[in-house]
Amino acid sequence: MVPFGGWEMPVEYSGISDEHLAVRTRAGLFDVSHMGQIEVAGRDALAGVQRITSNDAAKLRVGQAQYSALTTGRGTFVDDLLVYRLADDHFLLVVNASNIEKDFGWIAEGIAPAGDAVAVNTSSRYALIAVQGPASREILQPLTGADLGMKYYWFATGEVAGVRATISRTGYTGEDGYEIFVAPQYASRVWDALLEAGRGVDLRPAGLGARDTLRLEAAMRLYGNDIDDQTTVLEADLEWIVSWTKGDFVGRDALAAQKAAGVPRRLVGFEMLDRAIARHGYPVIVGDEAVGVVTSGTQTPFLKKAIGMAYVPASVSADAEVAIEIRNRRIPARLVPLPFYKRPRK
Repeated sequence: MVPFGGWEMPVEYSGISDEHLAVRTRAGLFDVSHMGQIEVAGRDALAGVQRITSNDAAKLRVGQAQYSALTTGRGTFVDDLLVYRLADDHFLLVVNASNIEKDFGWIAEGIAPAGDAVAVNTSSRYALIAVQGPASREILQPLTGADLGMKYYWFATGEVAGVRATISRTGYTGEDGYEIFVAPQYASRVWDALLEAGRGVDLRPAGLGARDTLRLEAAMRLYGNDIDDQTTVLEADLEWIVSWTKGDFVGRDALAAQKAAGVPRRLVGFEMLDRAIARHGYPVIVGDEAVGVVTSGTQTPFLKKAIGMAYVPASVSADAEVAIEIRNRRIPARLVPLPFYKRPRK
């Protein structure tokens, strides 16, 4: 157990590698109740959400979610988040645990010019449990009457193990799966029911360690490592969550100017070519010059490679000779496309 975002969180249960492989091949169970929930409601809620986020929330139908960013005036990240449309005039924003108070202040102030819209920090009303992996639907469906065949990034309401819940086909592992919102007092009941339902497929509880190695294989960015208030959405190679056509939003002008001028640096993926693991903060060397730093790096149990992500100047070509400085030694690496892992599509 370690402190994490104001919580005591498990690093591992049966071992990071064991839990990682369970999610890739069967299923894993995560307690992600540390995530924050902020709701925006009112006649002008959509206008408020549009003003503070980079993606186009107007495209969301009720029951649909999207990945987006809270952006500063410089186009950098206040946070990354999921936006759920609960009703025409009601949105749920799921944010990172360490940013809840900061995000809430930013959101409340940012939506004010929209008019009739109010933000409420409802994090204490939710526990969040994720079942992830190819067997996740098989495990969850017997516990609920909700149809789990919804598309990715859609959600439904119903009951899970007799508990009122919102069931979202989302996750942070690169696998198919579901995230289940329930009232905190019922979280243990739902957790235990899922463990029992998954016994036949050897469902494993999983901690922060496997969550990190899984998301890195899928090249999902981690706030505080790969993205922060010093990196823009374009530098993070996330232009697909920027809507250029929806109208103005905080940071749009800065992002448009950066796009026109050319992004000065970009987030890239790499694989180590020697038996060494690159960690956060290690220098990236091109030629004899340190040109950037590793933002995330690990040895992945499924791919069985040492991989990582780093920011490098945009001028660095995809076939450039790259090295990572590890304990005063320059270990060769090669740049590779992201993501490192993409789940098979059914």
